[in-house]
Formats: sequence, C-alpha cells, structure tokens
Amino acid sequence: MKNSTSLFVTDPLSSLNPKKDTTILWMQEIAAQDGHIYQCEISDLIYCDGLTQATVSKIPDPLSNPQVALSVDQLMALNDFNVVYMRKDPPVNEDYMNALHLLSQAKQEGANVMNDPDSLKKFNEKIFALQFSQWMPDTRVICKKEDLLSFKKKHEIIILKPLDGMGGESIYKFENLSPQHLDIFQDLTNNFQTMVMVQNFLPEIFDGDYRILIIHGKPFPVALARIPQGGSFKGNLAAGGKGEARALNPIQQEVGEEIGKLLLAQGITFAGIDMIGNYLTEINITSPTGAREILNQTQQNPITAFLESL
Repeated sequence: MKNSTSLFVTDPLSSLNPKKDTTILWMQEIAAQDGHIYQCEISDLIYCDGLTQATVSKIPDPLSNPQVALSVDQLMALNDFNVVYMRKDPPVNEDYMNALHLLSQAKQEGANVMNDPDSLKKFNEKIFALQFSQWMPDTRVICKKEDLLSFKKKHEIIILKPLDGMGGESIYKFENLSPQHLDIFQDLTNNFQTMVMVQNFLPEIFDGDYRILIIHGKPFPVALARIPQGGSFKGNLAAGGKGEARALNPIQQEVGEEIGKLLLAQGITFAGIDMIGNYLTEINITSPTGAREILNQTQQNPITAFLESL
C-alpha cells in the first residue's frame, strides 16, 4: 500500500472512537505503509460531469491525530483512489442505499470499492445468514402476530430482533408473551407490516457471542468473544459486553471457511460472522468491527492480514 491513496466513507470522524474503532485502525495501518488517507461521509458523494466524485478531507496524520482532517479544495473522482472503503455503519436506510447506488456507479467507472457495493445492496446481513441455515438456531422471518404465537409455542425463550439493527439495538428476549411483549412486537413490525427475525434463545450466549472476521474468504485465527455483563443477555460491545480474544475452535473454522467461499465470490473481502456456541446468527458485511480488540489482546492484527492479502 506504499504511496497508495485510500478513501474511507464513514460516519462523522468525531463519532469514531480511536481506541476501539476498526476503521481508524485500518487508516493507521495504511498510513504506516506510507499510504495517504482521505475521508468523506455519504452526504459528500456526488455525481457530476460524467463521474462519481466526492467532497473529501485528507487526514494528514492518522497515526497520531486520526480525527483531524483537512478539507480538499476540489472534488475528487472515486476512480482516482487506489481503494474506496465503504465503512459507514448501519442503519441500511434510504440514504445508505442511495450511497450504494452511487458507489456502484463508481465501480462501473473503474473505482475499486470494498466491500462490493452491489453485494451490500443485495444482501441483508441477517437474512443473508439463512443461506447457511444448517448452522443456525431455529429461525423465522415474520411480521404477523399469529406467527409469533406459533413460534413461542415451540420454544420456552425466544429472541426478537429487527432486520436492520446493529450493536444489539432493539433486540428482545421473551420468556412469555404478555400484552406488553405483544405491543413491542407490534411496534417493531410497524403494526404487523415490517418483517422481523425470531430465533430460539441460546444460553451459550453467556460464554460469548463470537465475532469471527472473514478476510478474503478465510477466517482469521482469533475471534472476539463478546460476553454479556451485568445480567444482560446481549454480548455486543456497544451494549456493554466484554470482549475476550480466543482462538477459533474447529466448528468455527469450518463454518468460517464455508461462508468465506461465498463471501469472496460476491466481492465481500472483509466480513464478520457471529456465532453463539456452534450456531451461526448473523453475517456482517457493512462495517464489521472487533479488529482493534483482537490486536490489543493478542498482538495479531486482522487489518495487516487484510492488507497483505490484497
């Protein structure tokens, strides 16, 4: 990546935590190889004069001051960068999708966009996992109350989650279905119109919700087990979970390799699969995290592995 130019499409720089954020670690690793780092938000993307371009800022010193950026006077075409990294966090809403449409246009113009914007448009992270249902817990995608009641009859405890959430937001555990719980379901489904996912509860969560990074189709040998804290059932770091780096077990390795084949074929070069026990729960392709915690605890760097595999 020596003397390369990289553009990162992110949330506002001020919202990224330099001590934890995978995107900032990514910028720093490229900068350490004498690469040049530029940043923009999705609102900075523009199509004009026959090209997909962006109003960008340059980060002069990502290693010491990763949140200090200087505006560049002129628009820059996306196909002028060696790589454009799409690292905007969900939600995958209309603005996000419109940005993907522009990134797909940039791809047609010769820009090298990672992950492939066409695949980001194609796959919902939770529904994507259904292609590997043999490794998943009992799962239904529903929006009707009668389907929720039917599923609850099968399982003592169930998990309810939206299809477009992140970081443990709006995830519920139901041990019974009180009127309050039914109100939550009605609200989350926008009055029984919007699909949600329900799964049987996996008590293995208390040993960790494993984030396994898939780099160019191969699982990184160390996963981040996110362990619920304080009586919570959520392991997500954003929901207060504690991250603990652990070597992959044979089943995690097998699942990671099998999913990695499809990811690579779809141009998804950096992803994160989530596993609880031996069960797959999600495939993260938008802006997977966990690399910084793995590096801090083991001195093994997933981002270095990614850059070396380019």
